[in-house]
Amino acid sequence: MQDDAELAQADAATAAALAGSTAASATADEPVLAATELDFKTKAHRALTQGEIRPAMAAGRFVWIDVDLADEAAARKALAALALCVPEIVEDAVTREPATQIARYDDYLHLVLSGCRLVGHKFDLERVDAVIGERFLLTLHRGHPVFLDAVRRSYLADFVRFAQSPSFLLYELWDHLIDNYLTVHKRFEERVEQVQAHLIGNVDDTIFAEAAELGSDLLHLRKVVLPARAVLTDLSTRKSAFVSEATQPFLANMVGTIERVLQDVLVDRDILAGALNNYMSMVSHRTNQVMNRLTVVSVIFLPLTFLCGVYGMNFKVLPETEWHYGYLFFWGITASIVFGLVWFMRRNRLL
Repeated sequence: MQDDAELAQADAATAAALAGSTAASATADEPVLAATELDFKTKAHRALTQGEIRPAMAAGRFVWIDVDLADEAAARKALAALALCVPEIVEDAVTREPATQIARYDDYLHLVLSGCRLVGHKFDLERVDAVIGERFLLTLHRGHPVFLDAVRRSYLADFVRFAQSPSFLLYELWDHLIDNYLTVHKRFEERVEQVQAHLIGNVDDTIFAEAAELGSDLLHLRKVVLPARAVLTDLSTRKSAFVSEATQPFLANMVGTIERVLQDVLVDRDILAGALNNYMSMVSHRTNQVMNRLTVVSVIFLPLTFLCGVYGMNFKVLPETEWHYGYLFFWGITASIVFGLVWFMRRNRLL
């Protein structure tokens, strides 16, 4: 009963913390730096000011420091005061494009995670730099990356129930990042189905531009997910002081999920290419049918045109023109030719 009461109190504290973070995110003037102290033994957690971060780490507490680089000057000043990582990491986070990668230092790991934000039919990349040390996790980003906001909303509840070591936060980051990839891929799958359905009905020229754009977007998504697989494989297989061995099997399971995403992206591209090829085959078949009909008409009228040309010449001596039944004879020959050709083409399945 005492354990249930403690769990209920922890859940209530978690809900209050989540509500407080939601309310804080709704304010117009958000702080550049937000820090949370986490005790994995007692499951205690509390917000810290910038001045409390170093003393908490010195006392053996683990601290998650989240820095928004939107206000670049203030962020640089706060990070310089903390001095948790080399300046090159901060410079890269501010200036370089998103590209998932990993770098190992003596006192910490540096991860660059590339999330996706859907914008209409396309998606934009969102860079999050994560520096993981023995006593801290430092995340650097601009604005509100989708997958990082998802981590903030859920990590406290999972921390109270499941967390055993700081690697839990690494798992949370990758878990929501992969969910982000799955969400984007699902949207692309829906677009592939829509293009397929459109190619079956009345087709206009815009569908080809849409199909080309969709194929390009699928290739772009694959280029984003591919390096994520390599980084996650490295984290799940290579021993490190900053990634617990208990967490590595869970990260290895995520590698399988990323593999499925990559395979599904290739399948979607094949389906899209197959739908376009099928449509072009249908167009070619219809064209062949039209040409077949035109050929039949040409075959029938070619000898008739010849006869008309012969009897339309301006020679004075054309014996048939003096016949009493010459006109009927002409139409008799014409009808015989037409019926003969029709019978011949039907017999040979040309008509």
